[in-house]
Amino acid sequence: MALDRWIALIILMICLAYGYAAFFTMDAALPPFMKRNPVWPSTFPKVLSVMAVLAALFVLLGFEKGADDPKPMDINYRRLTEYKLGQALALLGLMAAYALLLRPAGFLPATVGFLTAGAWVLGERKLHILLPVTAGAAGVVWYLVQQVLGIFLSPWPAFLTNGG
Repeated sequence: MALDRWIALIILMICLAYGYAAFFTMDAALPPFMKRNPVWPSTFPKVLSVMAVLAALFVLLGFEKGADDPKPMDINYRRLTEYKLGQALALLGLMAAYALLLRPAGFLPATVGFLTAGAWVLGERKLHILLPVTAGAAGVVWYLVQQVLGIFLSPWPAFLTNGG
């Protein structure tokens, strides 16, 4: 089985577990007044899990390919060392660092740092363009989440906002 089908099988298993949680366990603790709402907190996870299961099955069953012969652009697991694994692993490390630094560093510094470092890893070297773009993107996302959606998202580090 090709590498993309193995990955699709792993994603399918994860999505099935996620779907089970969304369909059978998330709504058990809902208060009675919320059970009458047309949209529950589990509605988006249910839709997401069904769509992800369908997409994983689509890849797993091979509907996205015309024939089984590997094309030059397909991922070949025998030549895995020829791909840019350093960049991929660096981006995974940056994602983990971003998740760990999001609360203590604040949304804006952590997001600007993550986007800047990620673009640097991918090869962008023009900091005079990169920094304003990442700062603007982080600011727009923060504004949408904080002001439009009404979800509190601390923009600055904890020691600057609550004094300790």
